[in-house]
Amino acid sequence: MELKRPEEVFVSDITYLKTKERTHYLSIVTDAYSRKIMGYNLSDNINSENVLKALNMAVRQRNYSWQLIHHSDRGLQYAAELYQSKLRKEGILPSMTDGYDCYQNALAERINGILKEEFLFHKCNDINELKPLVIESIDTYNNKRPHLSLDLKTPSFIHKKNSVSLGLRNN
Repeated sequence: MELKRPEEVFVSDITYLKTKERTHYLSIVTDAYSRKIMGYNLSDNINSENVLKALNMAVRQRNYSWQLIHHSDRGLQYAAELYQSKLRKEGILPSMTDGYDCYQNALAERINGILKEEFLFHKCNDINELKPLVIESIDTYNNKRPHLSLDLKTPSFIHKKNSVSLGLRNN
């Protein structure tokens, strides 16, 4: 699928972040066109409620009202009725990988890798120490880190550029 504008496709995934205390879970929803992380949630478990918090944040951040596809792997959290009913309520079309091949959700996996390799490599003591690091890392990723795939622009710049050119609101 060739993307032409932001918010045509959101990709979602969960990554694991270890602290000295335990393993935590970062749920991320990213706009596939601009690469902007639109929603995220850090939690101690990967139940549907916690993953849904990332989707809710992403929905609140939307600038556009055209048709949106939500793509994820086949994780139980994404297949859960709670999550699927939210997609239906928002008029978002669900899309899932046809198996457990990580390449079918490669963009979401890549963003997990960037966050872990470039920003979240320090092992924090606990989730309270990790939370501000996650917030700062996502802010840096969205607003300061240029992407080669975006002609060395940031995800927020690409997202905002399209909003401005269409005369829409910006976040």
